[in-house]
Amino acid sequence: MKNPMDLTGCRYLVTGASSGIGRETAIVLDELGASLVLTGRREDELAKTAAKLSKPSHIEVMDLSHTAEIPAWLKRVVLATGPLDGAVHSAGIGDVEPLQFLTEIKFQKTIDINLKAAINLAKSYRQKGICRKPGSLVFISSIGAMIGMPGKIAYSASKAGLEAACRCMALELAREDIRVNAVVPGLVETEMAQQLIEASTTEQIARLKSLHPLGLGKARDVAYSIAFLLSRETGRWITGTSFVIDGGCTAGFL
Repeated sequence: MKNPMDLTGCRYLVTGASSGIGRETAIVLDELGASLVLTGRREDELAKTAAKLSKPSHIEVMDLSHTAEIPAWLKRVVLATGPLDGAVHSAGIGDVEPLQFLTEIKFQKTIDINLKAAINLAKSYRQKGICRKPGSLVFISSIGAMIGMPGKIAYSASKAGLEAACRCMALELAREDIRVNAVVPGLVETEMAQQLIEASTTEQIARLKSLHPLGLGKARDVAYSIAFLLSRETGRWITGTSFVIDGGCTAGFL
């Protein structure tokens, strides 16, 4: 039987590929046969990701907070690599900033990277010659878009906005044969999650863990779901959805 998630011959852009979910997604897509364009701000960490892959990848150092530069940048990337079959936007920040310390600069930075860059990436992806059809875009949200978390005001607002934007983009881009979805992880053992844990008390950490009936997630749990949505066969009839992967966490809240 043919593997419906076989991605041989496909090429995907993965942002935030220097760590966490982005890095693991690149590894899983490589295992499924895809060619990759790895993007992030740290060239040394991107090189470490590339070294874990079975075939050569294209590395692009890019700070996506410079959102106005994304359209021209993506055109240059595709000139070097060839058209893309999809993109995964895993780049993001999730600093803990209580309301009393949340400055306009910190808030705007979070919105720019987590939300504005995602929208500009989608807008750029649909430019002529950038994508092969059918195309697929997958964005990384968070259960923070669904449940409140102290100190995560900017982060949660950016992720809630991202999911709303995904639904709108899915409807607009369906006519162009481009699917748009978000995955919504619970607490996954990544570098970003470690920042949250380090800022929490022992009691808070124990509660975070207790809220996930199946335990904390691994980056690979999320990466498999991303691959499922990217595939032209398994994801063919899925667009505009927020795919929750949280070990049962939100089942206790919603």
